[in-house]
Amino acid sequence: MKPIVERVGLWTNVLDSLPLSGAQEIVAELDEQGWGSLWFGEAYGREALTAAYAYLSASRRMAVGTGIANIYARDAFATAAAARTLHAAHPGRFVLGLGVSHVPLVERMRGHEYGRPVAAMSAYLDGLDAAAAIVPGEAESPPRVLAALGPRMIELSRDRAQGAHPYLVVPEHTAKTREILGEGPLLVVEQAVVVDPRAENDVDLWRTYAHGHLEIYTGLPNYRSSWLRQGFDESDFVRGGSERLKEAMVARGLDATVRRIREHLDAGASTVLLQVLGEDFTTVPRADWARLAQAVL
Repeated sequence: MKPIVERVGLWTNVLDSLPLSGAQEIVAELDEQGWGSLWFGEAYGREALTAAYAYLSASRRMAVGTGIANIYARDAFATAAAARTLHAAHPGRFVLGLGVSHVPLVERMRGHEYGRPVAAMSAYLDGLDAAAAIVPGEAESPPRVLAALGPRMIELSRDRAQGAHPYLVVPEHTAKTREILGEGPLLVVEQAVVVDPRAENDVDLWRTYAHGHLEIYTGLPNYRSSWLRQGFDESDFVRGGSERLKEAMVARGLDATVRRIREHLDAGASTVLLQVLGEDFTTVPRADWARLAQAVL
């Protein structure tokens, strides 16, 4: 088995709570700690591709991935051009993660009509493939992965991208995804963890962190449907998640985190991205990242 350091990265949205100079300082620090990659989402904060450029510029070796860039945020031609520029500026260090996002973020916030997910993504990929590369030195595109939870989107990830990026899934889902993808494609799995040392022996504190993390997601139909396929039921979708959902989605402590990493890797993940939870969405878990790096890397 490969050393765990080669297959573990971080996922975070907390950089949006910092001014850009502070976010870049954190990225440089994480790069020095030895993480293989840093991924982040696109919701209410920075535009994903300009943020990726800033984070790539602040680091020396760590890969940066969008997890995910919302396909409703920019047309396919703009995404294709920006992705090629990022790849040219930082060869081999950028991964374009794409996703259909969620109805509230698409319709209420952006004013678009939310289409059927697989059809919308297929049409977007058609646009990416058709976008001509005319800038000298920027003909090559970076790898792309799709936010994929259900079997049809996973199949699309296999057939039209370089792999899949599931979020909020158990290792059994990872195994099923790998079965659909086959051996070659990337499988980049997100895993939430709490490694605050106070939570090691304080289950109520862990429960508070997990509740805050799941509170938004338990109200989103895409994740509820995914959890139903993973064996949960409507009783698990109370605001902030049932105890069973919390335990499945959020590892508590360093030992449990390492076990969960191994479970995902053994199930076929190419990379496991650890989302280290803090007290809220604006808390930068700086000490916990460092503590986790010592334990995992």
